[in-house]
This record gives sequence, C-alpha cells and structure tokens, in this order.
Amino acid sequence: MERALERLRDLLANPFETFAKADELRKRVVGDVVTFVVNRNINFTDICIGNCKFCSFRNRKRYLLTLEEIKDKVREAVEYGCTEVCIQGGLYPNADLNFYKSIVEAVREVSEDIHIHAFSPMEIHHMAVNSGLDVREVLKELKSAGLNSIPGTSAEILDDEIRKVICPRKISTDRWIEIVTTAHRLGIPSTSTMMFGHIESWEHRLRHLLIIKEIQRRTGGFTEFIPLPFMHKNNELGKIAKPSSGFEDLLVIAVSRLTLHPGIKNIQASWVKLGLKLAQVALCVGANDLGGTLIEENISRLAGSESGEFLPKEEIIELIEGVGRIPKQRDTLYRILD
Repeated sequence: MERALERLRDLLANPFETFAKADELRKRVVGDVVTFVVNRNINFTDICIGNCKFCSFRNRKRYLLTLEEIKDKVREAVEYGCTEVCIQGGLYPNADLNFYKSIVEAVREVSEDIHIHAFSPMEIHHMAVNSGLDVREVLKELKSAGLNSIPGTSAEILDDEIRKVICPRKISTDRWIEIVTTAHRLGIPSTSTMMFGHIESWEHRLRHLLIIKEIQRRTGGFTEFIPLPFMHKNNELGKIAKPSSGFEDLLVIAVSRLTLHPGIKNIQASWVKLGLKLAQVALCVGANDLGGTLIEENISRLAGSESGEFLPKEEIIELIEGVGRIPKQRDTLYRILD
C-alpha cells in the first residue's frame, strides 16, 4: 500500500494537472455520456440508537413509518416513473431481520419490478446482532425477500481511529469490509462511498480509496464510487470541523477517478452535497454520473444542503447538457434505459 500511496500523493502536488488527467481518463473510459437514475428516497425512521457526531437526522421528529405509509411512497414512486427506491433509516431499537424483511416485502406488494436499493452495512449489522444471525444468513434472507442491492454508506472514512471520534458506535472498518464483500459474493451489488471534509487528512482519504480499490479487485461488486462532502450544519462534528472547500471537493473527485481505475468506472457527483453548479464542474474533472432525482431527500437537507430534496429529471438533463455532455437515464446497475 505504501508504494501506491506515494504515487497518489503526487496527484495532490499539481491539482490542475490532476483535473486534466482525470477528465481525459473519464472520456476514454465512459465517453461523453453522463448518467442519472430516477429514484425515490424512503427514510423509514429517524429513531436511532447511534451516536454519530456528523448526524443531523436522528431523533429529530422521532417518527416510524408504517408499512402502509411505505407502500404509499412506493406507489408514488412508481407513478412518477422511478426505477429505484433507496431505503435507509435510523437504527431502530431491537429491530431484527423480520422487521427489515417486512419493509422489503411491503415494497414487493406494490411492485415486482422496482429496484430495491436498501439498508447500509451498519443496518445489516444491526439486524444480524438483534436476530442472533450471521451476516451471510441475513443477506440471503433479504435477497430472497426481494432486495436487489445495498448502499455502501456507513463507510465514512475507513480508518478506525477516525471512526472512534466521529461515529464511536458504528461498525469497524473490518466489519464494513466483511459485510460488503459478503453481499458481493452473494450476488448483491453495492455502491461505495467516502464521507470526507471533517477531521481526516488526505492520507486517510487515499488509504480509504485503496481499500475500496482492493475490494473491487476481489469482488467486482461496486457499481460506482460516490465522494460525499461532510455537511456541517446542525450536528456535533460541525462545531469542531471545518468543511472542505469546493476546490478540495473537485480534487477528491479527480483523485478518485484516477485511483479507482480500472476497477470502478462510474464516479458520481452528488448534486445534493456539492450543489448544482459545482456538480456541473465535477463533470469536467472526472465524474460521469449525477446520481438520482432523490424524491424526498431528508438526511443531507437537515445537515445544511441548500440544493433541495428533489431534482426533476428535466432539470438533471439541463445540467448535463449545460456542460456539453450527453444525458442518459440509467437503472441502478448502470444499464442505459433510453
């Protein structure tokens, strides 16, 4: 890893050269197509036993959606034309596998076809512990119930010293890797993420990227990489951490493109985290995807995102065309739909 780190450090010394290299690689790997997915978020509860210092979402309203309310949201998603529902929530006390399976089964009662992208590695750990089951069995049961893929969230920074400070009750780096690789080997793909711009250094970021790269080399199960700038409002970590600059956000995207090649070819610019204009610029430094419509995005909004909780398909297309790129709607697995 040390030799690889040394090469990556060179990318930081000349950022404008790195931007150009990342954009050139993006063009060579994926061309001028920029993708997006029409999806809906369903955050089924904000009740959480966790204590993550960066969270602005947990226990604010103390709500738990009923299965009927979840089904209503799925019906709205289907009517809008969503191909995916993204389902995550707080760590509801004592929630076991049956609790989470009932959510998947409720979605399937409404639609056999919509892609269910649900439950972070932390949530999977939570249900496994509460059910007295190993992770493999939990994932097999969820897949059998209709789960299609999982979000690679709860990764934050894959360094246990950083995790002890920002999310002391969250799973360890090794446990995150175990859950993600187990999912991949069971045929359940996932995204990969990194939440940066708080107390970590560039060294931590580079090591995180190399962990993601190695997992992809072994499993091939990541569909994309999503760098997520830390949102600093309304949370404890924001009181001690200075958020990253826009320039730094762009450099993370460029370095991610160059580091994760050739294993991961899709680098997402999160319009929710970056804002619409910076997300457009990100398409010129290595990113090739703008994420989703994200109907009812709550978590980033509560942490200070000013980009809204929904971006209609038509506006995403305008953003992409505004930088001279070709917009294409995709599904969760990056299959082009139009």
